Amino acid sequence: MSRIGSAPIDLPTGVELKVESGNVVTVKGPKGQLSQTIDPDMEVSLEDGVINVKRPTEQKRHKAMHGLYRSLIRNMVQGVAEGFITELELYGVGYRCENAGQLLSMTLGYSHPIMFYVPDEVKIEAIMKKGSPPTIKLSSHDKQLLGQVASKIRAFRKPEPYKGKGVRFKGEHIRRKAGKTAAK
Repeated sequence: MSRIGSAPIDLPTGVELKVESGNVVTVKGPKGQLSQTIDPDMEVSLEDGVINVKRPTEQKRHKAMHGLYRSLIRNMVQGVAEGFITELELYGVGYRCENAGQLLSMTLGYSHPIMFYVPDEVKIEAIMKKGSPPTIKLSSHDKQLLGQVASKIRAFRKPEPYKGKGVRFKGEHIRRKAGKTAAK
């Protein structure tokens, strides 16, 4: 039995779950609404505020989808109830960030500033505080979209192993390398 797939999901108060025809699961809560199409073989049931995902057989494909769809539904429920937050830090001399609405402007050591429009579902906040690296705080109810936006921002200047400069997730450890030693 799948350990992840067989675990029940508690439905918080204020969150509604609907399973429509065609196996479209819709979750609505105080933070927003999300929908996910699931495989027709999987069965989603809601009983007494507890969501269960069941699979029809013990095939390898069904076992894999069982855990996947249970995790996707859990992330949707948690997102519309509480939301998700991701923070990125900019390390480097002269690295800056600022936002005007949904437009993020970053100076990352290139000859030009990088402008990135963040989707409307993601709230953005650029924090420039003396004594700490510039921080970009992203929050959304959609975990998949949040991760995709954060990885796109990180891809503008990935952290390099020699000086550690670049955009990294808060708390991310960069494995550092020793540089070349000077010749005699």
